[in-house]
Amino acid sequence: MLAPPVLPIDPDALDTPAATAALARAAALIRAGRLVAFPTETVYGLGADALNADAVRRIFAAKGRPSFNPVIAHVADVDDARALVTAWPDAADRLAAAFWPGPLTLVLPKRAHVPDALTAGLPAVALRVPAHPVARALVRAAGGPIAAPSANRYTELSPTTAAHVVRALGARVDLVLDGGPTAVGIESTVVDLTGPARGDGPPRLLRPGTLARARLEAALGTELAAAPRADGDAPRLAPGMVARHYAPRAAVWAFDEGERRAAAIRLARWRAEHPTGRAGALLLAPWIGEGPPDVVEVLPADPDGYARRLYAALHALDEDGCAVALVERPPATPPWHGVHDRLERAAA
Repeated sequence: MLAPPVLPIDPDALDTPAATAALARAAALIRAGRLVAFPTETVYGLGADALNADAVRRIFAAKGRPSFNPVIAHVADVDDARALVTAWPDAADRLAAAFWPGPLTLVLPKRAHVPDALTAGLPAVALRVPAHPVARALVRAAGGPIAAPSANRYTELSPTTAAHVVRALGARVDLVLDGGPTAVGIESTVVDLTGPARGDGPPRLLRPGTLARARLEAALGTELAAAPRADGDAPRLAPGMVARHYAPRAAVWAFDEGERRAAAIRLARWRAEHPTGRAGALLLAPWIGEGPPDVVEVLPADPDGYARRLYAALHALDEDGCAVALVERPPATPPWHGVHDRLERAAA
């Protein structure tokens, strides 16, 4: 697969001539309807002009993404977000004040000029003000909202480095801005505010992330309702709502801490049937006992640290040729909700 141009850019030195030139080149491509991959604090995004329907459709073609799965528009600030929606309820003010810029996406009723290609034909748009300096600088340089789902093929692992983007998409992307590894590691939390915008329903948590539900509810002053169910090809209100997603090439075997012995037995049986196959594991503590996996990644025992390393570790297992990935589930407590969501969808 042909590789796209990759421009290194230091998030802490965006006023250098090299960074200025890289941002100018990337912004010109966005304005011309092309695709640019760039770092956000969550994962690398595949960016295009959010108000150019043809450019947005190029995202879907590059990813192999079905049209029923909408794309998040990244904006510079609250004023730019309000320019894309018909209503801005108090709940939006509360969440934006508490968590923007940051890994939170809000779904609100869209204005007519927001293309249906961006929103899966639904009358609501998903919006986020990213915190990553490169993402923010690119949005400002492009002069408008940037549509940017994760820069990978549909349902596959999201990228947390520029190298992941190049391996996944190759020349399907016109340029990659390499700002180093991402800091959050999994996709943004998504909250649906279409009910409060209409005055006839509660805010709903559509996709968990690293922002704990308790923090969101404290900012809102009310509880979050559950996400609506969506099956088949029905349009989704937000990305990340399909059953299988965020998946490595390796088959994911998830198990709880007390199931290590059962996981070891399953691995031994698999090896008897696949004597040349390689197996990897993501664990919360070192493997103890016989028959260890070929590759073992011990992940941090805190939710933020685990999330930061999760996709990178799964990418490493794929790059090592592992056919199966044993993943030890973290504790089933609220701070781990976003991680559990990703593991469940990866193993689906």
